[in-house]
Amino acid sequence: MKNWRNIARGDWNTFLLPTGTLLGFLITWEVLVKVTAIEKWLLPAPSAILKALWSVKELIWQHSLQTMQETFLGLALAVVVGVVIATAIDWSEELKKAVYPLIIASQTIPIIAVAPLLIIWFGYGLLPKVLVVALVCFFPITVNLTDGYRLVESDMLRLMSAMGANRRQIFRMVKLPAAMPFFFSGLRIAGTYSVMGAVIGEWLGASRGLGIFMTRSSQSFLTDRVFAAIIVITILSLAIFLLVEGLARLTMPWHYQRK
Repeated sequence: MKNWRNIARGDWNTFLLPTGTLLGFLITWEVLVKVTAIEKWLLPAPSAILKALWSVKELIWQHSLQTMQETFLGLALAVVVGVVIATAIDWSEELKKAVYPLIIASQTIPIIAVAPLLIIWFGYGLLPKVLVVALVCFFPITVNLTDGYRLVESDMLRLMSAMGANRRQIFRMVKLPAAMPFFFSGLRIAGTYSVMGAVIGEWLGASRGLGIFMTRSSQSFLTDRVFAAIIVITILSLAIFLLVEGLARLTMPWHYQRK
């Protein structure tokens, strides 16, 4: 009973402490804006932001649907590309030497510099936004899964070889299950970045989406709407993170039971 109470107390502390910190920050923000009489277009109060969010809820919902479409398509593409590249790299040492340094080097190129090229090549439709999301997301998936394959216990590999297992059997029965926690770690990071990638793509050219909603609002000095969009982006990113976490628990119950 004592252990369960300690666990419950720890869970509540994990939830209450950040929630209390956030509420304290919002209250301080609200009071400072009211006391200093800062102009609404410069820094709106949290209450004004919530009011703006409610007033444009239908419009922001339509923009959110577009952004989520780009996000999920881009994330799905990143998963496919990341898994294929990581598996190919694990399968061939020569390919790893040829490709892996290029993957690392690709992250030195700012995505904001690549996105305009995608707009030039593919226009202002859905495809360039999906590609931006995929470019943002594939790296953590690829690198984490590659590390997962590499860090499999060598004793287990030798045991399987001694039992007569071929390379495909070793991969399917040992490497793949052992690498799954690493894959989901990368997918959590990618999922958090995915909405941001979609918004970046929309900033550079779109007719719908949270990115273009933010651009139009900032150009009209509707700062409360910009903050409202930021709230929605944060909620969507958190929802994707929780979705990935739930999927990980369903896929790897043994991993969480061991914890």
